[in-house]
Amino acid sequence: MTEWPQRPQVAVGVFVFDASGRVLLIQRGRSPGQGLWSVPGGKVEWGEAVTDACRREVREETGVEVTLGPLVTWIERMDSAHHYVILDFLGTPVRDPILPRAGDDAADARWMTDDQLLQVPLTEGLLPVLEQARALLRR
Repeated sequence: MTEWPQRPQVAVGVFVFDASGRVLLIQRGRSPGQGLWSVPGGKVEWGEAVTDACRREVREETGVEVTLGPLVTWIERMDSAHHYVILDFLGTPVRDPILPRAGDDAADARWMTDDQLLQVPLTEGLLPVLEQARALLRR
């Protein structure tokens, strides 16, 4: 049997803002980053378009349906067990407002204000990318 070399995995994240400017976050229910707050997202499945993965992940983790906007940025996350290339997009809820409900591998899901963001443990590097997403949203 041939052993395939390990390769980075493609993942997505979606910065979703409601009409009042709150951002949709999930509390990670599994490693890596269990217990930390981040944007909804996850791995792109084999044969799945990146945009479809974005919509699926937001829906599975929060119950919120979104339309996708532009790419905000891409980042890499590496540790001894993981190597992800993450494409972060801007998203808009199809219906506003909607109360998110945690699902799939999310332990919790909430719309958060800037003040609330400062009161919860966030994934590393989230705030600078959040500012990039807000700047793109303002354009």
